[in-house]
Amino acid sequence: MRCEVLGFERRRRWSDDEKLSIVSSVGIDGATVTQVAQRCDVSRQQVYRWRHELKAKGLWPLDAGAAFLSVDFRAPEVASPEPKPALDVPLELCLQGGRSLRFDSSIDGAALTRLIRAVEAA
Repeated sequence: MRCEVLGFERRRRWSDDEKLSIVSSVGIDGATVTQVAQRCDVSRQQVYRWRHELKAKGLWPLDAGAAFLSVDFRAPEVASPEPKPALDVPLELCLQGGRSLRFDSSIDGAALTRLIRAVEAA
């Protein structure tokens, strides 16, 4: 296997102002870290590393990039409206032995139970 070296790789030096400018351009007009890194010809990890370094030096605000807002979750005290009366719907219940029982939907559950037991007992 043969390799050719076409040039020498230079190590670039970036000033804190240049780093701050690059890191600050993330998010402007929706620019992502990847887009900024490609535009400046650095790796994404380099941008993240510079951000961490600038925070450690106190040049980048610790809360930059995140915004926390207070939210009040208390429900407003509103008087509940009177429930609308339900419409009476006629129902028919088919019982054993071919019997059927017709009643309105507004019937009390206990009264209906007594009525069913009375009809089945007859």
